[in-house]
Amino acid sequence: MKYLVLGAAGMQGKAVIYDLCRSPEAREIVCADVRPEQLLPFGKFLDFGKIRLTKLDASNKADLVELMRDQVDVVIDLLPISFIGVVSEAAVEAGVSVVNTFYASALPEGIHEKAAAQNMIIMPEAGLDPGIDLILCGYGVGKLDHVYELHSYCGGLPEPSAIDNPLKYKLTWIWDGVLLSHKRPGKIMKNGVVIDIPAADQHAPQWVETLNFPGIDAELEMIVNGDAMVFADILGISATLRHTSRRYIRWNGHAQLWHALKQLQFLSDEPVAGLSPSLTPHAFMRAHLEPQLHYKEEEKDIVLMRNTIAGVKDNEDIQITFDLVDYRDTRTGLFAMNRTVGFTASIIAQMIARGDIRGSGLMRTTKDVPYLSFIEELHKRDIVIQERIQPIVSL
Repeated sequence: MKYLVLGAAGMQGKAVIYDLCRSPEAREIVCADVRPEQLLPFGKFLDFGKIRLTKLDASNKADLVELMRDQVDVVIDLLPISFIGVVSEAAVEAGVSVVNTFYASALPEGIHEKAAAQNMIIMPEAGLDPGIDLILCGYGVGKLDHVYELHSYCGGLPEPSAIDNPLKYKLTWIWDGVLLSHKRPGKIMKNGVVIDIPAADQHAPQWVETLNFPGIDAELEMIVNGDAMVFADILGISATLRHTSRRYIRWNGHAQLWHALKQLQFLSDEPVAGLSPSLTPHAFMRAHLEPQLHYKEEEKDIVLMRNTIAGVKDNEDIQITFDLVDYRDTRTGLFAMNRTVGFTASIIAQMIARGDIRGSGLMRTTKDVPYLSFIEELHKRDIVIQERIQPIVSL
């Protein structure tokens, strides 16, 4: 199999390349990046007999199509979200299936029909969150006759010894993507009522919840993360659902600081009077904070995930819980975030290439990825899902 990895030298790209190199089915891996040479220091963990480095201007659709048409089986897109349109359109033109880690809502309008006409697959939401979370939710929903509660919580955090800033946060993702996520409104359901939460209120105290997690002693909090109702509709459980939410996990105190910063308009895109027109508060936060939020050489991150699905099975109320905990691999230097995002994208791309996932058009990790096979592949990579099923006792 031949794979084209766009953004191969980035944080998640290294994990994808590492995983593909370990696959006996991967005969060639084209690593395309604006700075592909940045992959070289990671070279001792890679098989350069399989790898071809190529410099790429991802804004050039013609160059993308040419690369994709060179006998590529699957494209793995790890570029910033601003490129998702040109990459997906190029993949359709080339007739090559593509996997990415972003929400499907970011794809161009009409892309499903175009991809279906070309008999190729576009598989978004193939990372950690969205990705593993949606696969586990789909798996859990399928175990129940009726679902009335669905929650998905996930976060990448510095381990406690690595916390050295007031945000209690460090970067394993594109910083501007993190900032943009703080400007996305949320939608949850409580007691059967859909609640819209404006982005300005995302970190407000009334919407922040706490979380206890096995093996984690410090206090955790959960912040609303996007539209949970979308996935209820995709999973076909909207008619019976009473409670649902999607939240990201942070150390306690993170939300309070961000709420204050947002009240002071630190994420505004409006120019500041008396300063350069290009200097918006958002641009300042992006440039000023990013250099301060990097991990030191030996520091570790933690990925935490919990998905809970409650409903009825054989006339009994039960709750299914999936927990995941992963830490940075200090041997390779890959962060837990790199592993859980990159390995997922690699696994799903390989499933498409092998024909384990069949179809055309826009496909979804919630229902189109073979659940048990995927979980087994994670386990092979030492990413372990803990599953608990317990009856719900009414008081």
